[in-house]
Amino acid sequence: MQKSLSINIKYLSLYLSNAVISNNMSHTRILVHSVWTTKKRIPYLSDQIRDTVISHICENAKSKNIYINHINGYYEHLHALISLGRDQDIADIMQKIKGESSFWINKNKLTQLKFEWQDDYYAVSIGINQLDSLKEYIRHQVQHHQKVTLHDELDELIEEYGLDN
Repeated sequence: MQKSLSINIKYLSLYLSNAVISNNMSHTRILVHSVWTTKKRIPYLSDQIRDTVISHICENAKSKNIYINHINGYYEHLHALISLGRDQDIADIMQKIKGESSFWINKNKLTQLKFEWQDDYYAVSIGINQLDSLKEYIRHQVQHHQKVTLHDELDELIEEYGLDN
């Protein structure tokens, strides 16, 4: 045991003396597909305001160091592909996105009734191999929902990712 320990220390010492030690070791790529709906699924996000709301969400997110890769939606919900930073969590990001955007929508009177997001949201991590198809899926939300209801879509997502367990 003593001989093994001295050999390991010798190799560790040799390794450390030859190693280039970087001060920046944090590299993360955590991709999250998130979906959130309007309160009571009221179709507030008409064709007239949806792009404006999405643009504002993106600008606000950028100012808060939240990276939204893709975002789009339909009358009563939005999908976003979010890349989490090393010190971010999805609950905090969703609170920042939803809270500020509902405040902004109401302040700018974009809807006739008081606008609210549903408290809940859907979020699941995705792999790099799913990235291109998810981007395509998010881009084509309007066309997708001309064939599939939000209820059916959410049921499919819950089943696909095993969220009902």
